[in-house]
Amino acid sequence: KHKNRVEYNDRKFNKIIWLYRNHANGFGCGQTMLGQRIVTAVILIVLLLAALIWLPQTAWTLLVAALVLVAAYEWARLSGYSRNATLIYLALTLIVFWLALSYQSTDEYWHGLPIYLIAALFWFVLAPLWLAKGYQNRDTVSMAITGWVVIVPTGLAMIFLPRPFELLALMATVWVSDIAAYFSGRAFGKHKLAPAISPGKTWEGVAGALIATLIYAEGLQRMGFSFAQSGTQGYTLKITALLLMLACLGILGDLFESWMKRTAGVKDSGNILPGHGGVLDRIDALTSTLPIAALALGLMGRLQ
Repeated sequence: KHKNRVEYNDRKFNKIIWLYRNHANGFGCGQTMLGQRIVTAVILIVLLLAALIWLPQTAWTLLVAALVLVAAYEWARLSGYSRNATLIYLALTLIVFWLALSYQSTDEYWHGLPIYLIAALFWFVLAPLWLAKGYQNRDTVSMAITGWVVIVPTGLAMIFLPRPFELLALMATVWVSDIAAYFSGRAFGKHKLAPAISPGKTWEGVAGALIATLIYAEGLQRMGFSFAQSGTQGYTLKITALLLMLACLGILGDLFESWMKRTAGVKDSGNILPGHGGVLDRIDALTSTLPIAALALGLMGRLQ
């Protein structure tokens, strides 16, 4: 009896060890990762709100320029550049961003219009074709240009879109749609959106994102928030249509960056943000939305 009891206890102990080894990572490490993501997200939101509200324009411009350089560094990593090539790309990115900033730094918004038009051409035409064809670009020059088209107009939009509330409201559109897509996709997702690029995304998630964006747009209207001096019904419909378009473009930007990481063979664009990866991982949806928002609002006469 004593021998049987010992064997039983040994089997029980081994089973506990097996369960720990196979599931502890799934629970403990998962909780640790989730905790990292939550803490990092809270810190980022607090810092962003503080910067949007209290930083003077010059300091905000310098902060955005720093983000552009970090994003360019991560893009060079995705492009497979060597250390020397990365340093050269960072220097060229700083020059390109400064030239673009100088080009739009006058009081005339229309001076920056060509830059946003280039971004619109890329996101409405080239990026969808890129993903549809499964294009894997390893050419140094074309990857450098693509990086500038993705990153530089985003930085300009962050600088020239009115702070704090309008820029924050546009960013929140992306965040609301992204969160809604995640939870609706987990709850109802059955039909894959782009399984070869991002297996977790579903058409049900897209539907959830659009519904949440409609609710968000209605909430902005009921709170009396306006992106322009005019508050007419026609203008409200235009803004609602713009926010819905931004929700769709945010998904496209997310998919595009996911494809770039997949072709580069990496999980994250960087590791500067604990639990979140790199800067590009956090602004992927903003790269495809903020330049288009700046273009659309400019055409509607909001920006001068």
